[in-house]
Amino acid sequence: MDRTAKPEALQGLIEKFEDRTARVGILGLGYVGIPLAIAIAREGFPVLGFDILKERTEQINRGESPIKHFSDEDIAEILAAGFEATTEFNRSGECDALIICVPTPLYGSREPDLSFVRATMDVIAPHFRAGQLLSLESTTWPGTTREVLLPYVEGAGRMAGEDFFLVYSPEREDPGNSEFTTRTIPKVAGGLTENCLAAGLALYSAFVDTVVSVSSTEAAELVKLVENIYRAVNIGLANEMKIVADAMALDIFEVIDAAKTKPFGFDAYYPGPGIGGHCIPVDPFYLTWKAREFGIHTRFIELAGEINASMPQYVVDKLVEALNAAGKPLNGARVLVLGVAYKRDMDDMRESPSVLVMERLRDRGADVDYSDPNVPVFPAMRSHRFDLASVELTAENIARYDAVMLLTDHSDFDYELIRRNSAVLVDTRGKFHRDGGVVRA
Repeated sequence: MDRTAKPEALQGLIEKFEDRTARVGILGLGYVGIPLAIAIAREGFPVLGFDILKERTEQINRGESPIKHFSDEDIAEILAAGFEATTEFNRSGECDALIICVPTPLYGSREPDLSFVRATMDVIAPHFRAGQLLSLESTTWPGTTREVLLPYVEGAGRMAGEDFFLVYSPEREDPGNSEFTTRTIPKVAGGLTENCLAAGLALYSAFVDTVVSVSSTEAAELVKLVENIYRAVNIGLANEMKIVADAMALDIFEVIDAAKTKPFGFDAYYPGPGIGGHCIPVDPFYLTWKAREFGIHTRFIELAGEINASMPQYVVDKLVEALNAAGKPLNGARVLVLGVAYKRDMDDMRESPSVLVMERLRDRGADVDYSDPNVPVFPAMRSHRFDLASVELTAENIARYDAVMLLTDHSDFDYELIRRNSAVLVDTRGKFHRDGGVVRA
């Protein structure tokens, strides 16, 4: 790479990335930060991980993985390579590159909540120094890097593109997907300036096979939103088709399975009890919020959001109908929910529709329990509370409930056992869609 026209700070930083001597700081050790730390450490970089949760950093430093789909062996491997987790954000000045992977949720009004990003910037900005790269990976609205992060950089007396390098590179993790890894998933990156982009490309190309550059941080920010809005809209369409098919006494899973045999022009998306995870229920509204600044009402996105948000109530109503047909009211009924994680074979409960279903059942007087092999105890959550532990799935335990609802179709469930012993079985995932007597929801 020709470095003759590059600032001295950029030349030195690129050299550190190329010879793997740059120390990389990961800010946020969750579902994005941990796989990043593993991928970067495996390439020989010294890595320092930051998190506000002391119990999490202590757990990692003991060699214990806080996330199901990464093993203790994965953590032990990077610890042996020199990785360390800390709550001391003042150590960010030790790092040549800093990658922010903190949550970006919504307020109750569906407006972006950048409090985690701002809080992170508050504690690291006093330690900015010449020759550092800062990359934001958290999903956000177009303009965040320039409008929110850049003032911190300038306030620290640094000049983006000259002695400090500012990048946006959206995370693309798919937890539990063994086919695609941090290394093999193409990485999009946009820089605040050409020099910022050059620094970002040098960093990410060191541990990702394919890095796709775009013209600006705003373009990179919009890439992530477009990806997730595409999924949200198609899931919303599948959920609406489920309602239509049910009214016609048709099996939507049979219909979609047949439609996807078309080798072009159709991608299969399946309905469920709602949408979960940190991205799909949240990210579309970052764009709808920003679009209002330009006088644009994003009706298509918001309609999909309304449909997806209505699904927990739809499946509760289907349960009420099924119980009524069995001569039982929902009030006082014992209901067992199968699966509280938002995704099959995961322990991730962020924005899980199962929790919303459980709350609606509880509010209407049902006695609710759950079974999930990946979530042995219902965790503390910011907006939801259940003092419950997972029920073991035995014939005797299943038979004790007036109704069983399949909300997340984990591979570890014994579906034949569930089918044989459920008095009323409500299926929101199409696992029993060929079985008569099962209530499709």
